[in-house]
Amino acid sequence: MSGKMGLTLDVEGSGQLPGPGDCPSPMACDDFSMQRLAAQAPNLLEHRCLLDIYSNPGINRLTSIICTIGPASKDVDTLDKLMSAGMNIVRLNFSHGTHEYHGQIVANVREAAKRHPDKIIALALDTKGPEIRTGLLQGGGSAEVELMTGKRLRLTTDSAFAEKGTVDCIYVDYANICKVMNVGGTIFIDDGLISLKVLEKGDDFLITNIENGGLLGSRKGVNLPDVEVDLPALSERDKRDLKFGLEQNVDMVFASFVRKKEDLHAIREVLGDAGKRVMIISKIENHEGVRKFDEILKESDGIMVARGDLGIEIPPEKVFLAQKMMIGRCNKAGKPVICATQMLESMVSKPRPTRAEGSDVANAVLDGADCVMLSGETAKGKYPVEAVEIMHRICREAEAAVYHRPQFDALRQSAGSPLSTTDTMAIAAVDAAFAHSASAIIVLTTTGRSGRLVSKFRPHCVVITVTRDAMTARQLHLSRGCLTLLYDKPIAEPWEVDLRDRIVWAIQKGKDMKYLEVGSSVIVLSGWKAGPQHTNTMRILKVT
Repeated sequence: MSGKMGLTLDVEGSGQLPGPGDCPSPMACDDFSMQRLAAQAPNLLEHRCLLDIYSNPGINRLTSIICTIGPASKDVDTLDKLMSAGMNIVRLNFSHGTHEYHGQIVANVREAAKRHPDKIIALALDTKGPEIRTGLLQGGGSAEVELMTGKRLRLTTDSAFAEKGTVDCIYVDYANICKVMNVGGTIFIDDGLISLKVLEKGDDFLITNIENGGLLGSRKGVNLPDVEVDLPALSERDKRDLKFGLEQNVDMVFASFVRKKEDLHAIREVLGDAGKRVMIISKIENHEGVRKFDEILKESDGIMVARGDLGIEIPPEKVFLAQKMMIGRCNKAGKPVICATQMLESMVSKPRPTRAEGSDVANAVLDGADCVMLSGETAKGKYPVEAVEIMHRICREAEAAVYHRPQFDALRQSAGSPLSTTDTMAIAAVDAAFAHSASAIIVLTTTGRSGRLVSKFRPHCVVITVTRDAMTARQLHLSRGCLTLLYDKPIAEPWEVDLRDRIVWAIQKGKDMKYLEVGSSVIVLSGWKAGPQHTNTMRILKVT
């Protein structure tokens, strides 16, 4: 029996599927690359049985890597190395640092990018959001107190204690905490390391029992699991940060602690007309965000599964369920989804990740994440470049192991009918890519919509998106498989000549970057006339 890729699945006439090691020289056997045997399996069980550690992944990485930039990575030389290692999107974390600090990072990113003229790097602003924090301790920002399990601790909203925290009394900056908390409720501090149970409440204080103690420093995060807080979606600081981001020409905003659709409306209002093209990615970090996920997804340009605070707010054994649910619904809606937090956490201090961390990154890719994100690993870690390099390798291996065809069939079925013209063309292009074992799908796009739609249906190959719009090119990094190329040549006349020129240029770029070779099949999607909203033409070409 011959498979679609043109290889024989029967081993020496035995009637059995081949297994790992059946290629006498796996490193040299092209038929055994990119898990091609597993890709042709008749069902998911056989697919898993045929996964082979000796199969080489493709040279392409379809999943984008987001790097948080901080003290360990903000210099030009390190940024240069991160770009070489595979960084696609720079994350600026506005929970820390001044505008001057972040402005210097942006300048350094753009300086480093000059060394990579063929790379497109996007900028993301991550808002501080409606966080709740403790106050300063007596002794200043570096002071610590040890909270002992079983002891009592008073939490107060009295600003007189904002800089006078002690082992017995700690200030909390959320004025309504005493109204929203009930006796018997749980409070977590410092990423859940310290837990408190509310025993008594007053107008401006809570008396708590320390259920799990530890060392507490100043200005630590506070989580109130399963409590709907009434903090505004944007603080005055957030508004200033967003306006600063517009001045720096950021491409997207990672909106922290989004709880409901109205939070997105507030951000859009601040961005105004000047920021109408900036994409808003909602970070889901608490119970309310999970409960109202569908309304948030509808109003967002994408979603981040922010597992840090989410893993404190909901039981840790439920986090994987939330991750799979959110990624699945984003895939179905065709909106980008990012998996974030503690993906390679041990690499903050060690040169190699744990085996569990490697599996975590791979499973995020297998779940359907468009992007994976590094936080402390690149912001403050000892091995920022090595973290990106290993994440790059894990993503390539995981992408080769995706069971593509059933995934495509499920996504096509979920699209329903009738379909728009662009949806129909995207499905046809991906289907043709499978049928022809195409090396790439080339999409000529103005706004990026066609590229994102093709990405939605998860082709096995790279989606080479060609656009004249620089912001569109950068934002397409959010969508799985999109290799963005910025076409900056003047518009040729007539339009048909310009169309041909872009296709020829894209194919040559693909060859130069080793995505395409002579004899490869490519699927080309384009419009029938100039401008957006006209994609309705598909071509199947052989690379010459």
